Amino acid sequence: MKPWQGISEFAAVAELHSFTAAAHQLGLSVAQVSRNIAALEQRRQMQLLYRSTRSVSLTEEGKLYLPHCQHLVASLRDADQAIQQRTQQPQGLIRITAPVYYGERFIAPLLNDFLQVYADCRLDLQLTNEQVDLIEGSYDVAIRLGQLGNPRLRARKLGSRRHFVVGSPAYFSQFGCPQNIDDLDEHRCFTGTVKQWRFQVDGKLETVRPESYLHCNNGLALRDAAIKGLGLAMLPDYYVTESLENGQLEEVLADFRQPDDGIWALYPENRQVIPKVRVLLDYLSEKLILKR
Repeated sequence: MKPWQGISEFAAVAELHSFTAAAHQLGLSVAQVSRNIAALEQRRQMQLLYRSTRSVSLTEEGKLYLPHCQHLVASLRDADQAIQQRTQQPQGLIRITAPVYYGERFIAPLLNDFLQVYADCRLDLQLTNEQVDLIEGSYDVAIRLGQLGNPRLRARKLGSRRHFVVGSPAYFSQFGCPQNIDDLDEHRCFTGTVKQWRFQVDGKLETVRPESYLHCNNGLALRDAAIKGLGLAMLPDYYVTESLENGQLEEVLADFRQPDDGIWALYPENRQVIPKVRVLLDYLSEKLILKR
């Protein structure tokens, strides 16, 4: 405790120019404030304050020392506030944007559960596949999928997703199964919002731009076309897991599957993560991991 003794008192007296005002602010007696500053001066072997019956002023050494003490006091105050915030009950409005299908399937139900736990919160959820501007739109959080690239935003990974190249048993019976990525030139491939398919070959990422037999910016439509035997689709796990399990679809090129990519919560770089947002992100992260 000794290295800190007197620092808060010295900073308060220097800022308020009064032992009495500093004592009142710190909840101490004037005598205790005076003793602690005297002990600080003794340890530092320098005089920090000029004292008189009518005024208090800084010595040259005190002027040099004060900014460092103020920084220490502010850091300690921030640490105390951070601990207090972790115990605060979240409350108020949280504005969120998320992709349409993933938002409908996973995010919206979890947010409804969140409201049952944290009744003092209110939510504004906007589902859109557009990359909305969080700052201009005054959003607290955006749920994004896949690769990131906006330097203005901070990111927290909530989970991961896996991509599968899939087709129906009927399609494979008629056209055969591709054995490597070069075989895709001989197959009917579907493309969506992202027209390039990524694979991992010998530990390196390779990109293929298949000729599009069917193009649609909706994953459900592409899944339906694949189930009906029209061709091959590359889709995230949340579109095809059930169809793979019940045999409607089969995976091919599993040995070349790209590494899993992320499910992210983004928030503005210059915005502190306030308690209600932090609690929400913790909640989503926990629940989305359990869904894997």
